[in-house]
Amino acid sequence: MAAPPATASKTASGLASVVLQPGTGKEHPAPQDQVKVHYTGWTKDGKMFDSSVTRNRPATFGLDGVIKGWTEGLQLMVAGEKRRFWIPAELAYGETPRRPGAPSGQLTFDVELLEITKAPPPPEVPKDVAAPPSSAKKTASGLRYRVLKAGTGKVHPKPEDRVKVHYSGWTTDGKMFDSSVMRGNPTSFGLNQVIKGWTEGLQLMVVGEKTRFWIPAELAYGNNPRPGAPSGMLVFDVELLGINE
Repeated sequence: MAAPPATASKTASGLASVVLQPGTGKEHPAPQDQVKVHYTGWTKDGKMFDSSVTRNRPATFGLDGVIKGWTEGLQLMVAGEKRRFWIPAELAYGETPRRPGAPSGQLTFDVELLEITKAPPPPEVPKDVAAPPSSAKKTASGLRYRVLKAGTGKVHPKPEDRVKVHYSGWTTDGKMFDSSVMRGNPTSFGLNQVIKGWTEGLQLMVVGEKTRFWIPAELAYGNNPRPGAPSGMLVFDVELLGINE
């Protein structure tokens, strides 16, 4: 637990690992794929802090939604393989984790890769991603939008409602930064809990409708956003699947 053995392989990032059981699969998961695993994790002093094995319930997650050491390490594996990882603090939760209850420092994990679910192909980048066309409607706030598919519903969501949507988002240079479609999992949220452009835009929609929004920076994350958030005007394709479901 304290340190990887001399026989461990090591990547450029400092991640060390040893194969405990060879796999039977041929493909490695990609960052956007979903995986099912069994795992157990220990701190450097040998204290176990988490285990899907003791719960007798495998964990399923998207590879791009976990700590860096897992995102990198799982891509080295194939289905059926079991591997031990020594993950340095900077690839885990850090020496002083911000998340309450998260373990600190170097962590050791035994991970068995049970299954890989390949992500669907990414949505096509909108041809009008750089700027809204003249046909796009505009609200008083500066939000621009164009209906891509008419809806079947009659009711518009209100600010206090919860909605279920599928969406993909791009910066104006065509770079996709987020997509529930790629994850294969719709997302639900309260309309008063998201960026202003979403709060306003979703209220224009009905269930079944798919709309493209051009959201100016002041209605999104701004031109100097928090770390990890996209800056400037953002383009979203949003499909409203349900209201208060």
